[in-house]
Amino acid sequence: MTSPRLRIVFAGTPEFAAVSLRALLDDGSNGVVAVYCQPDRPAGRGRQLTACAVKRLAVERGLPVYQPTSFKEAPELEAFRALQPDLLVVVAYGLILPRTLLEIPRLGCINVHASLLPRWRGAAPIERAIMAGDTETGVTLMRVEPRLDSGPVLAAARCPIAEDDTAGALHDRLARLGAALLVSTLPFLESETVTAIRQDDSLATYAAKIDRREAELEWSLSAAELARRVRALNPRLGAIATIAGETVKIWRAESTGEICARPPGEIVRAGPAGIDIATGDGVLRLLSIQPPGRRPVSVADFLNARPRLKEHA
Repeated sequence: MTSPRLRIVFAGTPEFAAVSLRALLDDGSNGVVAVYCQPDRPAGRGRQLTACAVKRLAVERGLPVYQPTSFKEAPELEAFRALQPDLLVVVAYGLILPRTLLEIPRLGCINVHASLLPRWRGAAPIERAIMAGDTETGVTLMRVEPRLDSGPVLAAARCPIAEDDTAGALHDRLARLGAALLVSTLPFLESETVTAIRQDDSLATYAAKIDRREAELEWSLSAAELARRVRALNPRLGAIATIAGETVKIWRAESTGEICARPPGEIVRAGPAGIDIATGDGVLRLLSIQPPGRRPVSVADFLNARPRLKEHA
């Protein structure tokens, strides 16, 4: 259990980070003295300013919340210094932390990252692992250095990637795994009985932020690649495809494993079991479709409203 004397400042923004913050607070140590998160952002159809998951939890638990846009100004660094932190815990925060800030906490700064570093450093490790066809990922607890996700590793935990895992499902498992790893490692960090191991930079891969243009399914790719892309984009963006001239979102799809000589993008067959489309290698079966302005529907319902597509059945 974390010592009550350990003064922790937590920095994070999305739900992935909130899971770790909740674990720290529920650990019984009461060591979190303040929370940093990104400024409120417009969200929803009304574009109202909305607090992030970490801020909502912090307010609920009565913790002071700081939301600077950067740490370039001296007052922001002094406000952090005034908290007298022993440790800064960072989980998916989203702001660059300067070396001057990292040197303030007595025990330094540690980060929970959603991959087995040095693989998938960067902003989208969960999505990139799925897109690449990785069969395993995990979480890494590391010391923070100014260079992106390159700090020495304190601990790691592995997690298999199932063939039907979406980014959403994998996100939730990794969030829980990361929170448990953080809480279990803190006592060893405080007693200085944990050894930090340098990453092998030659093995590093970069998980670039997902670009909206990647949501467009390119039928020249293989069915296996396209199926992984659909899973990786669920639920953040949703994959986009044009079916018989109509642009829709695809939330579930799978490779049928069959060989097909049809031109990529051509509908092979359409029925209640799915809409099969030829790709650069194999056939992709669409299973869950969202028409424009509608909720996702089954393929059967989608086809019932489009009699012309039934000609492919």
